[in-house]
Amino acid sequence: MRALFKSAICALAALGFAQAHAADEIAREQPVSQAAIDVAGWVIASKDHRGLPFAIIDKASAQILVFGDDGKLRGMAPALLGSAIGDRSAPGVGDKPLSAIAADERTTPAGRFFAAYGPAPGGKKVLWIDYATAVSIHPLSETDHGEKRQERLSSPSPEDNRITHGCINVSAPFYDDVVRATFKKAGVFYVLPETDSMAEALPA
Repeated sequence: MRALFKSAICALAALGFAQAHAADEIAREQPVSQAAIDVAGWVIASKDHRGLPFAIIDKASAQILVFGDDGKLRGMAPALLGSAIGDRSAPGVGDKPLSAIAADERTTPAGRFFAAYGPAPGGKKVLWIDYATAVSIHPLSETDHGEKRQERLSSPSPEDNRITHGCINVSAPFYDDVVRATFKKAGVFYVLPETDSMAEALPA
């Protein structure tokens, strides 16, 4: 297993993981985790992304790494995540209005997801990570409701990034310049676990 990870990390480096032109919004004092690097290397080495762009969301570090269909890093940034700790969605949570989702149901589920654009309330179109549980990725809203989401996103600590009902929030520039520019139609999202094991979340 370690040999596979080692070769995967080497493959990742060869494909330009640390490209200078990739967008980087992550604070210098908050390094990318080894788990995220290992998974990225495995995805590229095994071609698990099937030639599609892909993203890795590291909940423990509250970070997102976005890769093109060629496996090259397009950008990385801090992200806001579900306020509840856990890796599984509550039954039926995707059918509830936001106001009816209990505090302990506001999880960002871990796993491998095929993401695609689709309609959302209000006539909007969003990139759904998991449509069944209503988990999507979208830019930070200008409406704050006293939650200080911009301050949370700018903070180097991942501890204050748990504020959403389960969706992923990134800065508007990162969403426009990296997420939307990379995921033109669809892609794969790998959400790393925080309570389940990696084998449970990503059995492949």
